[in-house]
Amino acid sequence: MAHVVTQPCNDCKYTDCVAVCPVECFYMDDKMVYIDPADCIDCEACVPECPVEAIFSESSVPGQWKSFIQLNTDRSKALKTSKGHITEKQDPLEGPECKKK
Repeated sequence: MAHVVTQPCNDCKYTDCVAVCPVECFYMDDKMVYIDPADCIDCEACVPECPVEAIFSESSVPGQWKSFIQLNTDRSKALKTSKGHITEKQDPLEGPECKKK
């Protein structure tokens, strides 16, 4: 089972989670970060690091965000072939839709 980045990350792109990932399974586009479920080892290191509480275990994703399970799979796969792989923390990129808690 993998972890999933959900709606609260949309337009926020905090990368604190990326810095603690032991398997470097994060990808990023212009909207948010994603976890590659094929590479995620379900260690949960990223969960407490997310300042917007956007990361959930796949089995615990809230109902309204279930579509993000497939979105993480699809986007991480697509971003593997481009320059979307992210392995280090970067400056936050807060857009107008970001709702930091």
